[in-house]
Amino acid sequence: MTKVAARVRAHLEENGVAFEVEPHRPAYTAQEIAAVEHVPGSAFAKAVILMADGSPLMAVVSADRHVSIANVSAAVGSGVRLAAEAEFAPLCPDCERGAEPPFGNLYGMPVYLDEAFTAREMVFNAGNHEETIRMSTTDYVDLVAPIRAELS
Repeated sequence: MTKVAARVRAHLEENGVAFEVEPHRPAYTAQEIAAVEHVPGSAFAKAVILMADGSPLMAVVSADRHVSIANVSAAVGSGVRLAAEAEFAPLCPDCERGAEPPFGNLYGMPVYLDEAFTAREMVFNAGNHEETIRMSTTDYVDLVAPIRAELS
């Protein structure tokens, strides 16, 4: 049985977006999941939750890149820091910690997408550590309307 985050599945289905759920052995880091899924790190979208002026935001970068706090701060227009689990866990009740999908818009967070993410198809955590979702990056951008910025 699938454990895909309910909000994400419902949003994709309601919008008629084609996506595939792919099970895999338990994996916890973006690079590890990309390897298990046989996906280049450049096509795996990892979500990093940050805090800016006391409010959460989601930065989405490829698995083979690191979020630059300075770049995100410049994009947001204020200082940012990594969010503590206690700060974001209540926002994503249908997700396992550390497996949040890059749909911050469904969880009350603005979403920033790294300009360096250029894969035509993206793979990302499905809200748990044993499944990913694969979909078109164009469909993702249409659904999420992320702010494109240099984040890595």
